[in-house]
Amino acid sequence: MCGMLIKGMTEQEIRVLQEFRRVGTESLTIAAVAAIKHPAGGGESPALSLAEKGFLTTDTARENFALTEKAKEFLSYDPKPELEEGGASEAAAAGVAE
Repeated sequence: MCGMLIKGMTEQEIRVLQEFRRVGTESLTIAAVAAIKHPAGGGESPALSLAEKGFLTTDTARENFALTEKAKEFLSYDPKPELEEGGASEAAAAGVAE
C-alpha cells in the first residue's frame, strides 16, 4: 500500500491531478479518469477521494470531474530541483562556459 504524500494525498490522487495538467483541461469524464495509468493501480477511486477532500467537484451522477480552486492552487506549484538552479549559478560565478 502506498503511503500518504503531499497534503494528505496518495500517489494515485496526485497522478489524477497531474492528468488534468497534462491534458490542459479543467474537467475530465469518469472514463478518462479510469483510464489513467498508475503502477499501484488507479481507476475512479482516487478521483472520488479527491472530490471528498475538496480538490475536485463531481456531478450528481459522478460522471464528470472538475478542478476546484484548491486543486488549481496545488497544480500551480512547480518546484525546481535546487541542484539545477544552484549548479548554473555556481558555474556562471566561476566563469565556466557551458
